[in-house]
Amino acid sequence: MNIQEILHILACPKCHGDLTVEGNLDAPVGLYCSQCRVVYPIKDDIPVMLIDEAIPKEQFDLGSANT
Repeated sequence: MNIQEILHILACPKCHGDLTVEGNLDAPVGLYCSQCRVVYPIKDDIPVMLIDEAIPKEQFDLGSANT
């Protein structure tokens, strides 16, 4: 099962808003909530949907630029 197949059932655990994929669909790196402005990372193909693990979008973008 890929991320696109489950994206329609996932929601932000904080605000219950919609999520979009960060990265490309073949190699997603996170799920972004535009309402909370955070990215939930994807580790080992598993979305980490914990509020405490969410990364602010600005910080996530800076980290992506350094890799």
